Amino acid sequence: MEVRQAGGVVSVAVTVAVGGNTDGRREVLGRGVGLSEVETSWTEFLRRLARHGLRGVKLVISDAHEGLKTADARVPAAT
Repeated sequence: MEVRQAGGVVSVAVTVAVGGNTDGRREVLGRGVGLSEVETSWTEFLRRLARHGLRGVKLVISDAHEGLKTADARVPAAT
C-alpha cells in the first residue's frame, strides 16, 4: 500500500490478522504497518498479538513468506 510520509509517498506493508471465534464468526485480531515484510516487522506484529492475549492458534494461512516463518519461530506464544 502507498501512504504519504514526510511530504512524499512511500510503499508500506499492511498486515491484518483475522481469526474465527467460538461462534464461527471472523474477527480482526490485529493490524500493523511496516516498511516491508521483513522478519523484524513480522516479529513485532506477532509479539503485539501475543501481548494482547493471542493464544491457542491452530492454523496459520499465509504465502509462506520467509520473514513470517522466521518470526513464527521467534514468537512461540503467538502461534
